[in-house]
Amino acid sequence: MKVTAIGTGYVGLVTGACLAEMGNHVVCLDVNAEKIRILNEGQIPIHEPGLLEIVRRNVAAGRLQFTTDVDQAVNHGTIMFIGVGTPPDEDGSADLQYVLAAARSIGQRMTDYKVIVDKSTVPVGTADRVRAAVAEELAKRGSTLNFSVVSNPEFLKEGAAVEDFMKPDRIIVGSDDEQATLFMRALYSPFTRNHDRMIVMDLRSAEFTKYAANAMLATRISFMNELALLAERVGADIELVRRGIGSDPRIGYSFLYAGAGYGGSCFPKDVKALIRAAEGEGIPLRVLTAVEEANERQKLLLVDKVVERFGGDLAGRHFALWGLAFKPNTDDMREAPALVIVQELLKRGATLAAYDPVAMPEAQRLLGHLDGLRFCDSAEAALGDADALLLVTEWKEFRTPDFDGIKSALKQPVVFDGRNQWEPALMQAMGLEHHGIGRGGQSMR
Repeated sequence: MKVTAIGTGYVGLVTGACLAEMGNHVVCLDVNAEKIRILNEGQIPIHEPGLLEIVRRNVAAGRLQFTTDVDQAVNHGTIMFIGVGTPPDEDGSADLQYVLAAARSIGQRMTDYKVIVDKSTVPVGTADRVRAAVAEELAKRGSTLNFSVVSNPEFLKEGAAVEDFMKPDRIIVGSDDEQATLFMRALYSPFTRNHDRMIVMDLRSAEFTKYAANAMLATRISFMNELALLAERVGADIELVRRGIGSDPRIGYSFLYAGAGYGGSCFPKDVKALIRAAEGEGIPLRVLTAVEEANERQKLLLVDKVVERFGGDLAGRHFALWGLAFKPNTDDMREAPALVIVQELLKRGATLAAYDPVAMPEAQRLLGHLDGLRFCDSAEAALGDADALLLVTEWKEFRTPDFDGIKSALKQPVVFDGRNQWEPALMQAMGLEHHGIGRGGQSMR
């Protein structure tokens, strides 16, 4: 099938590359000429495991192309995915200017039937606005061309997006048009051969499903983070509690890890957008408001632990930070807890040496102007002369480091484990003072 993906970020690029992998002819469009240059030179503008190999393989096979030419992109695809950004507006609601601009570009240029697919995360009712934008442009041209609008929200985890696309748990399709639904079934049939994973529903329910899913996952994280605060006070170990409640099949283990708070491009933005949308309908979402507040507080928890241990005035103190991306296997630092932690420690007079396996260029772009912050080429290099180590992102290479080396490199054998990566008893046996999240009597000096 002929497919166009508008936008070459996490959503558009992964969608386009994975569909090309299944034999479709895909053209990816972006107005950012630099992104297209990088892609045409055989590289990718984001870090996503497994994606580069798929891109190169399908470009070589002639199934995947990248362009800034809007005319070429619109003329090519029968199925047109809109995967552009929907950043938060000033009030936290989703900004749809890029989605609607893409829709208008299609309406201005289309010469045959199109299935226009909203792949970006968009508020309920966006499909109606996309349909209206396309219809308006067609009317200006005096055209009566037929088209369909479909909602097909993405459920891709950064760091595992390729696997999620190739082996989906579910494929949500919002459609009120039988022909468009048949096109979507045909497009996704290679991904549903084992059993049918496609759930077809009305457009508004599909749009709502994406927000509801992210809101539920964010709620689980904040709920566990709040329980961790209490567990620490009453002497319980939140890791043991997690195993206990996760064994209940009604609850499960996913997204129950206490830590330094969630970040990224989805949860913070989508929680805000859903809260604002509900306010517009006169329905306050009190649970989600608490989720958002709890997460913002959680980002300061490691700083609070440092202050409790070393005092409020950190002048003359130097700390090592391991991990800057909001999660492992990505270079994405949007809403990352590390951004808050770094700035708060610097504000209190500390100096910092930071390392991340992948996110260093992005970290330097966002934080490189800050005095007192130094970036290091390795985890070991960040440890030198530090009063303590702060683990902020749970990269695999941090799971079983050289604890003797950590102890000897630090001025004081103190670690602040922001992701409960290390067992307190092991840390104690290694002679390290361990401060985890909600480990109760297990966090020890």
